[in-house]
Amino acid sequence: MKCHYEVLGVKRDAGDDDLKKAYRKLALKWHPDKNLDNAEEAAEQFKLIQAAYDVLSDPQERAWYDNHREALLKGGLSGEYEDDSIDLLQYFTVTCYSGYGDDEKGFFTVYRNLFESIVKEEMEHSKVEDDEEEEEFPPFGDSQSDYDTVVHVFYGYWQSFCTRKNFAWKEEYDTRQASNRWEKRAMEKENKKTREKARKERNDLVRQLVAFVRKRDRRVQTHRKLVEEQNAEKIKKVEELRRKQKLKQAKLAEEYKEQSWAAMSELEKELQQMEAQYGEEFGDASESEEEEMYLLYRIKQDAVNQPDGDGLIDEFDDLYCPACDKSFKSDKAMKNHEKSKKHREMVALLRQQLEEEEDSLGLNVDGKEGREDDEEEEEEEEEEEEEEKPRQKYVRFKMFAVCISILIYLSCECFLSSSGKTKGKKGGGKDKPKNVKSHTGEQLPEKELNLRCVTCNYEFPTRNKLFDHLKTSGHATALSANAAHSSMSKSKKDKRKNR
Repeated sequence: MKCHYEVLGVKRDAGDDDLKKAYRKLALKWHPDKNLDNAEEAAEQFKLIQAAYDVLSDPQERAWYDNHREALLKGGLSGEYEDDSIDLLQYFTVTCYSGYGDDEKGFFTVYRNLFESIVKEEMEHSKVEDDEEEEEFPPFGDSQSDYDTVVHVFYGYWQSFCTRKNFAWKEEYDTRQASNRWEKRAMEKENKKTREKARKERNDLVRQLVAFVRKRDRRVQTHRKLVEEQNAEKIKKVEELRRKQKLKQAKLAEEYKEQSWAAMSELEKELQQMEAQYGEEFGDASESEEEEMYLLYRIKQDAVNQPDGDGLIDEFDDLYCPACDKSFKSDKAMKNHEKSKKHREMVALLRQQLEEEEDSLGLNVDGKEGREDDEEEEEEEEEEEEEEKPRQKYVRFKMFAVCISILIYLSCECFLSSSGKTKGKKGGGKDKPKNVKSHTGEQLPEKELNLRCVTCNYEFPTRNKLFDHLKTSGHATALSANAAHSSMSKSKKDKRKNR
């Protein structure tokens, strides 16, 4: 079978006007009436011309013909098509070439001719027959070709090769034989799957061939070695630069001198000067601090002398309310609880019970008088606040907080001992004071003043000597900062309320 475009003598992209002109010209030339001497040949040629024009003048027929042109020219669609493409499998072996020269059997000549043949096949299946199309396929080159301008460009294109063949001869169904459009669409769908499969196989085969050739290309191997040498040289330069920087930094570190503003000795001197200045300005409050230390020591000593002293100290934590017997996880929750109505009622009830028990036991001497003294001291402090220095006001406020802590501690202790229940352990409690009447009217023994050092267990005759010992030996211990802070905050709130 002869190609319709060749019969009419036109290009594959010819328009309708070109087809019509070519058909009229050939029809006048090969019409049987004008070729009486050669009537049979003229009649046969005229049929081919007429058939070619009938197909190419119809847009649908022409499109189908363009898609199946190769199959029709090489055997038709009846399965008798013979593919005359180059067998690429025979080039997947080193026996197809001899050496790496540019001679006829050399590596570069053999594979250059192979890729040129592949390009020729691809151009035959291209719809546009133009000489410029060949430039789209980079050449393979020879043994002396430059890597950047020839070799790299060639492998960059062919490693992603896509064939231009449509593989229409692989189709299983002839869509012209379909009885309706649904059947035709189904045929086209199956034919498309078949063509895509064949196209994919062709692309994979060519790409594998390119990978095989590239692996054995001496030009690529030489360039790879050159790149490795350049990278090694760069790494060497970087290491040398890094070593020089380390040496430079080490030298700077040796030559470094501490600045005057950053010296610790100067800071210590400034702090000492500031302390001396503020001491002269606000006065010495050592006596008040000594009294505070002694009171804190007495509280700690009383807690140690009790069998369950540790339990009592643990109960009066910042986040524990002894009046309501509740523990809290945060300061905010504790503060909200202290503001609640239920807490205030429980505190008032507890205070009332303590006063009643003290009245019944005759123990209100220390309680009421202590509270009256505290109130008097509080009033005096409020009157003299404006005249006192800041340092003295702070010490007096701290002493007041300590007194409040002692009163709360003793009140809770009396309540627990009278009820016979404690938190955690049973029994224990303080001895009753002497010279106080009980319910039966008998004299109770007065509580002895314990002047023993908790740390070294040494007893002293007077309180002053005990305090001197604590000050010189450093055996004095205080309650936790949290307890002091909570008592101070509570006393501060009471002061504000009284105002």
